[in-house]
Amino acid sequence: MSPRGKSREAEIYKGNARLADAPARTSTLLRLCTDLGFMRRIIRYALRLPVPMETEDRRVLEEVIFPAILSLPDTRRILFVGCDWYTKHYERMYFRGRDYWTVDISPKARRFGGRQHRLTPLEGLDAHFASQSFDVIFCNGVYGFGLDEAAAIERAIDMCHSRLRAGGYLIFGWDDIPARTPVPLDSIAAFGRFERFTLPAFESWRYLTDTPYRHTYDFYRRAG
Repeated sequence: MSPRGKSREAEIYKGNARLADAPARTSTLLRLCTDLGFMRRIIRYALRLPVPMETEDRRVLEEVIFPAILSLPDTRRILFVGCDWYTKHYERMYFRGRDYWTVDISPKARRFGGRQHRLTPLEGLDAHFASQSFDVIFCNGVYGFGLDEAAAIERAIDMCHSRLRAGGYLIFGWDDIPARTPVPLDSIAAFGRFERFTLPAFESWRYLTDTPYRHTYDFYRRAG
């Protein structure tokens, strides 16, 4: 990591105790209702138009991380974990021409996924995909939102490792507040099977977004 990256990481992880202690219901409400475009998104959804989720963490994902990752060599086979109304347009808007797959544990999420979709939890990938099936796995907003038990988290990250090709990338998004960190991530041994990957756009392997719920993106690469 560059000195600039280290400095930024040290600065942003000093934390804000007031925000870190915010209860989960406040975090969720902020995610949905604080931006001025909320009603516009509701109208677009009713008209079956693409609905961007105009929060800073979603903007960073869509405008910075997607193009940065897809500009890397050999990133054709994509797995996106977790689907909701704000992911419905992802395949045609961001992943057109890629071998794009989605998974979710909820049957209701099917309509928000890609054309190639499987009903499965992250820890059950081996029932649907062969080893080294993907170049990139995006796992955003799953840990702390149903993926909460240590054993399940270990299994899920192990599945990500085994379903990625050698040199493949894992993008892991999570909320760095107590209500959404049921198990310390540094206690999950499966992450140790990955290399931390410095994304050039951020000059760091970790990026904390400017959000009250401290949404954070971590970047990993499977070693060869």
